Order: sequence, then structure tokens, then C-alpha cells
Amino acid sequence: MRFAPVSAALSLALAVAASSSHSAPVEVLDPRAAVLEEAGRVALNAGDVDKATDAFEAALAIQPGSSRITISLAQAARMQGMQGKALHYYRTVLSRDPQNIDAMGGEGETLAEKGAVEKARENLAKIENLGGKGSDAANRLIAAIAKGPLPAALPSAKVASTADVAAKPTPQTN
Repeated sequence: MRFAPVSAALSLALAVAASSSHSAPVEVLDPRAAVLEEAGRVALNAGDVDKATDAFEAALAIQPGSSRITISLAQAARMQGMQGKALHYYRTVLSRDPQNIDAMGGEGETLAEKGAVEKARENLAKIENLGGKGSDAANRLIAAIAKGPLPAALPSAKVASTADVAAKPTPQTN
């Protein structure tokens, strides 16, 4: 009986220590990189994707290998319609940190936008297996899967209709 409170406290301490060892460490950014990342987020939220990309790239030059900044750069690439480039950034993060739920979610969203819905569902299952069920990344991925692929982009040049092709030019004299 005398040892019950001590053993309960020790058990609690061990349980907390064991669970905290499985959580991802918080990435601490260089203050200069943090300022640039914040400027990039503000620009991205304002719709200025080019300015955001410049800020994220500058932040990444200050702190190379930052997962957080690389994920932000991937989000900017997605907003520009460059899903292939976004996938590259997400996979770069996942190659360094295979359990990064934010990168998994972003990769899944991008895959869903490209029409690879089954692969996106696989990412969702991985996130849920890692304990990310109900997380922001999982919820965004669920929404992207429900939304489905993005519509195909229209080319910037005018596409000739069949009537334009069938029409014969009228000869002109000089």
C-alpha cells in the first residue's frame, strides 16, 4: 500500500515518456527563414503565388532541407497548377521523414487532383494508421478525394473549331 502512489506516478511518467518519443519533433526555423516563410504564407493567402514562391525559395536557401518550408513550396506549386512539381516537393519531404503526415496529406491531395484517387486513398489510410485520423491533413485529403480530379486546363491559344477548319479561305486580289 505504501508503494501504490509511487508506482502509479512512475507508471504515468513512463507512459508520457513513451508516447512523447513517438511524436515528431517540432521544426525550429532560423529567424530569417521564419520571417520569409510567414511572408510567403501571407502572399499565398492573398493569391500572389509568384511572390509566395520567391519567399519560400529564399527561406529554403537560408534553411535547406526544411520540411515545413518545402511543404509550403509544394502548396504554392499546386496553386499554380503544377501538380507534378508539388509531388516532387512532397516526396522530397517524405524521403527524409516517411511519417510526415502533412507531406502525406499534401501528396494525397495532389494525387486526387491529378485523378489518382486510389493512391490518394492509400495515403489517407497511411495517415489514419499513423494516428492522424481527424487531423487537418486527413480532413483536407478526404475533401480532395470527394472533390475528385481538377478539370483539364484549357490551352491559352484559341483552339480551332471544326467549322473553322472546314471553312475555305476566300482568295483576295491585290
